[in-house]
Amino acid sequence: MNTAHRPRRLAAAVLAAALAGTGLTVAVAPAAHAAAGDSVAKLPFTSYSALAVDNVHQRVFLADANVGSSSNTGQIAVYTFAGERISTISVSYHVSGLALSADASTLYVGERYRLFTYDTTTLALKTATGVNTDQCGREVVVAGGKPYYTSQYTDYPAQCSTATSYLDTAAGGAWQRTGWNDAGKLLLESGPNDTFVMGQALNSSAANPFVSVFDGSGETPVRNATRRFADADGKGALNLKDIAVSPDGAKVALADAAAGTRLLNTGDLSEAATGYQALPAGATASSVAFGGDGKYIARGASATGSTPDLLVQPADPSDATAPLEFVFEGSQDGDRVVPRGMEWSADGSRLFAVTTNTAGNQYWLHIIQPPAVQYDARFTGGLTHSPAQAVAGEPLAVRGKLEQDGPAPAEPLKVKATRTDATGTHDLGTFTVKADGTFTVLDEPDLIGDATYTVSYLGDLTHRPAEDITTTVNVGKAPTSIALTAPEEGSLSTGVQITGTFTAQGKTLPDRAVLKVTRTDRLGTGTLSSVTVAADGTFTIDDLPRTRGDADYTVSWPGDDLHTGSSASATVYVRR
Repeated sequence: MNTAHRPRRLAAAVLAAALAGTGLTVAVAPAAHAAAGDSVAKLPFTSYSALAVDNVHQRVFLADANVGSSSNTGQIAVYTFAGERISTISVSYHVSGLALSADASTLYVGERYRLFTYDTTTLALKTATGVNTDQCGREVVVAGGKPYYTSQYTDYPAQCSTATSYLDTAAGGAWQRTGWNDAGKLLLESGPNDTFVMGQALNSSAANPFVSVFDGSGETPVRNATRRFADADGKGALNLKDIAVSPDGAKVALADAAAGTRLLNTGDLSEAATGYQALPAGATASSVAFGGDGKYIARGASATGSTPDLLVQPADPSDATAPLEFVFEGSQDGDRVVPRGMEWSADGSRLFAVTTNTAGNQYWLHIIQPPAVQYDARFTGGLTHSPAQAVAGEPLAVRGKLEQDGPAPAEPLKVKATRTDATGTHDLGTFTVKADGTFTVLDEPDLIGDATYTVSYLGDLTHRPAEDITTTVNVGKAPTSIALTAPEEGSLSTGVQITGTFTAQGKTLPDRAVLKVTRTDRLGTGTLSSVTVAADGTFTIDDLPRTRGDADYTVSWPGDDLHTGSSASATVYVRR
């Protein structure tokens, strides 16, 4: 059967390295997540081109591209929704695009010389229509009850990136050109109501690629909205890797290797009012897919190390629920999500994602089942802090408790905290929630005055976000102290030596403290030379008294913006 089933694993810290001996981890940022099922099948391919999901018969079809030579054969692997391979369809030449009829009764397959159709129940060949030769791998969609597919002819495979792609169609056992064509690969993605989207891959003959929406309901496709993305200086051009259309047809999402995940309004392809957050640093967009029920979106990426390769999150970009973040890293799972490598089941219960290794010669099918039930979470009991008097530049602990309904999470939840003070709002990062629900936010405030701490739980695919909780802490100046060691007696001839130690808590002083020294005797009070504190906090005062009797020495420091002032005194009896 060549499949592996295991529960989803969470990394121990944000973007933690893959667990030893495993290939898949799930990073925790910015909030922890509940478990998601993950089944993995190793594909019998050394190349990949297309994925199609049959929701009626619960089958997944995957095509082995194998382009590059007219002698290359092709194959289509067929899996169940559980990840079991049930059949392999072999064809005489390389095979690429896959598409299903609206009723899922027919599978369309793009081959080098022909367009095949297969019965999705029996997997038997139904028709083979001769079409224009394709050297580079076809894209196939179905709209208006007929297939549309691309054709590229070149003398050498190296020319595929810039060779002209033609959009063709086949109906009634014959093929015909639609008249639409352009340089390089043209990606096709079907949408609802007999629409489809065409996007051009970036190449040396297309410095400013396009995306266009087509109506395929009639005899010939009609282009509606179209857009290019580069500005007047040529910057911002699209580097397209994948296209997805929302189930209601209102939005188009693009996996743009240059800009991440773009979200567009289908009507005019303008930017949506609210877009998705950026992919994690170091991740390059490679694939995108809307859930069949419109609830979630999957955003695939190419990343290395412990950087997430896949985010599964609410399709509504204004929903702040933290995404599930998957890291694919290792010989059991692949290293990244391939372009055009994701599709959902119609009910949104399963995501099918294809990954590949660094070399791009091995492939895996991941069947991911996000949790379907969401439970409530809430903060209880308010926030407390210690020490009771916060001071600038010293550690402060803010404590609270988060309660969550439903089963215990597989890994600890995390909360996010910020501090707002006179200079604005500062992100303090994420903090682990213990098994009893308690958490501790650690900070070191650096300004005196009020500091408001806000703790958030953003939720995940199993838990709803909790209402934020806040507390305001008055941050005072850090204390300082001066300790003196003085002799009981001194003399007019040998003088007086006093040593001492200056201590400042909180933030380190920008410069060494300079202490004021005064002496009061029977002749009055006078100011002596100031003394600079050494790096270890010590200092020494040497004085030649001017008269006999008691001499009171006072050492003081006035304080600064973050520290209180301090002083200390000592009395020495001066003899002749």
